[in-house]
Amino acid sequence: MKKLKYIFLVVAFIVTANSCSDFLDVPPKQVLDESLLTSPEDMEGFVTAAYARITDIPSWDSPFSPWWSGSMRSDDSYKGGGGVWDGGDGWGFMETFVNLTPNGWPLDYPWYVSYQIIQRCNTAIQKLNNISEKDFPLKNVRIGEMKFIRAFVHFRLKQFFKYIPYIDENVVGGTAAFEAIPNRDPNYPNDLYLWERILNDFKDAEVSLPDVQPEKGRVDKNAATAMVARTLMFMAYEQDDRHQVININKDRLSEALVYLNKLTEQEGGKVDLCADFGENFIHTSDNNTKESIWEIQYSINDGSFTGGKINRGEGLNHPWKWAGFQCCGFHHISYNMGNAFKTGPDGLPLFDDYNKDCYGDYIKNVDGSDNIALVDAGNPAYFNKYTWDPRFSHTAGVPGHPWKYDPNLIFESRGIRNGAEYGWLKSVKELPHPGCGCLLYDGWQFNSMNKRMIRYDEVLLWKAEVLIQLDRWNEALIPINKVRQRAAHSAGWLINADGTPVMNYHVEIYKPGDNCTWSKEFAWKAMLWENRLEMAGEGRRFFDLQRWGILEDVMNNYFAVEKTRFSWLSVARFTAGRDEFFPIPQNQMKWAKGNYTQNPGY
Repeated sequence: MKKLKYIFLVVAFIVTANSCSDFLDVPPKQVLDESLLTSPEDMEGFVTAAYARITDIPSWDSPFSPWWSGSMRSDDSYKGGGGVWDGGDGWGFMETFVNLTPNGWPLDYPWYVSYQIIQRCNTAIQKLNNISEKDFPLKNVRIGEMKFIRAFVHFRLKQFFKYIPYIDENVVGGTAAFEAIPNRDPNYPNDLYLWERILNDFKDAEVSLPDVQPEKGRVDKNAATAMVARTLMFMAYEQDDRHQVININKDRLSEALVYLNKLTEQEGGKVDLCADFGENFIHTSDNNTKESIWEIQYSINDGSFTGGKINRGEGLNHPWKWAGFQCCGFHHISYNMGNAFKTGPDGLPLFDDYNKDCYGDYIKNVDGSDNIALVDAGNPAYFNKYTWDPRFSHTAGVPGHPWKYDPNLIFESRGIRNGAEYGWLKSVKELPHPGCGCLLYDGWQFNSMNKRMIRYDEVLLWKAEVLIQLDRWNEALIPINKVRQRAAHSAGWLINADGTPVMNYHVEIYKPGDNCTWSKEFAWKAMLWENRLEMAGEGRRFFDLQRWGILEDVMNNYFAVEKTRFSWLSVARFTAGRDEFFPIPQNQMKWAKGNYTQNPGY
């Protein structure tokens, strides 16, 4: 973690199994007993160990890599890579919702590593409970941090699997004690009891955490406040056993609004929108904006033997052997998503007609193949036909257009590994300029940009959502227009070398009685659209659709058109009552010795 001193705890274990080799039978000269670690410095070590496990996950199937879990499985993006075969038995099955089984990759590892983090939090809390506040004045703050991290990891797991074992510091003992915790407690009729436990952790954290942390990277009160609201919003959309939304609990939403108001009342002070949308997606903004409420800390050249606490979860997403990038061409913005940024003469989205044609329709040779010359020329026939929301250029890297706000670095088709199967719109938010000094290549390529997990723009959209559901849709106009107004003013970095705009950008705010009729139905449609454009490609989309209960309609309508653009999508089909959640990994089902219940349909 940046700005935090890493304390590494080395624990030696004596192995006495008869099958061990003679080498393992050699008694260790020293054994470090955790019970001896009782000083304030030791407490900081346990806390730091929990933070550190989030950033030292050496795999691209990290639970904190949102592109595959929340964007690729939605209408936001395609898997990318070398072809359908590339990760096809894992991510490929996920994005088409066919052939995914409990044995499938990569489900087991996110589960496994998440509970490693949770257990580190629990160990830290257990140790902190044994030290007095007099000896360690930061005791309650650190407990708050650990409860936040624990709750956040449980929250992510619950989004993935719905029913999970909730494990806190009171679960002690050997393996059998942990195996005995069911993922679905038979004493409760639904999953709300799990949400309650996550919610209580976040609420406890909010009470304990300070407004400002002196060290960058530590969670603070606003992060907990935001996650209290976020959890209440998920709880409000109550589901049946087939994952279908059967009730919207307005009491939950009213409570969420209390917490959202705590954040919006700070606007202009501690929190605010960046002047330009693009500030959220450059490495120099790490820990450096009012818009970021909490971000996972990555680092490079920090003295560690790995070269840094680098973001390995999105290491496959850099362009393919272009401009200093090496690997591996995953994560493309879908043509449907790209089309959603079109605007009409009134500067509003083309809600109904946005997807009638797309980038790929304008670059075809007679034989149906893609004309690479037209691709590298920037596909002007397509882009000049419409006006655009500037957020398109902050979201998609396009051949023939500047890369990452550098008018002298023009992206090329050769940076796209397989445009024929995944299109030519490269996801760019999570990627840096190649001259950033934040890239590491060790056979795979990674960057050290922080991952912004909570931002103020999404808080504004959460508030709009809650207000609309509470029949206060006129009030929702204000936060929606704040986000949209910022988008309209975010074209300053999107210029060619001669100073002209890269595209014809045109965005207007919603003006009831002028360019729209602001009814509850229209406000909801505008909120859904704004949410999609603002958070495009950032892993939020699937879980928003999951919460609202509209995954089946959205995804099958998406597939109906996209399969005419890419043949590999011909098999895609979303099955309601199954595909809203992943199956419980089979390895975990076996480990729990019958105490876990598999999700329906698997």
